[in-house]
Amino acid sequence: MRDDDRPDDEHRRPAGVDDRTVSALGRLSEALETVERARGHLYGLHQMIGHADLMLDDVVAQFRAAGHHQLADRIETDLIGRNVIAGRWTFQIVEDFDDGYYARFRELDRQARTELVGGRRHLYEAEMKERRRSHGRPGHEARPVERGPDVEPGA
Repeated sequence: MRDDDRPDDEHRRPAGVDDRTVSALGRLSEALETVERARGHLYGLHQMIGHADLMLDDVVAQFRAAGHHQLADRIETDLIGRNVIAGRWTFQIVEDFDDGYYARFRELDRQARTELVGGRRHLYEAEMKERRRSHGRPGHEARPVERGPDVEPGA
């Protein structure tokens, strides 16, 4: 195999690292990716609740205009600005998650990679790519192809 058709050093297994270690690191990475997705949903919740809370200003105004002042008052005092979890708005939930569980998960992932494979990322996936790609075929390169400044992408 040509050297330029091999993964770069950052995506090659260091000498002495066994399959079980690469597999475990791959699974840890997959778990972190799942947490990343959950974090995105948490930020989605944060934005959606914030948007809904701001929409309630219009709701209150419309109920007042329709003569439903008591209902408008209840929404204004009982719902607008209410904590979504005891003592917390969603920004506080996001901050607690980011500073606690999420930060620790990322740190342990980084520590595992540093201790076991010199910090390399996605070794499991890089090795899967090597097994699954059609070596030597366009579109199946091991890494990005170096192009000159005058070459159009996709050319």
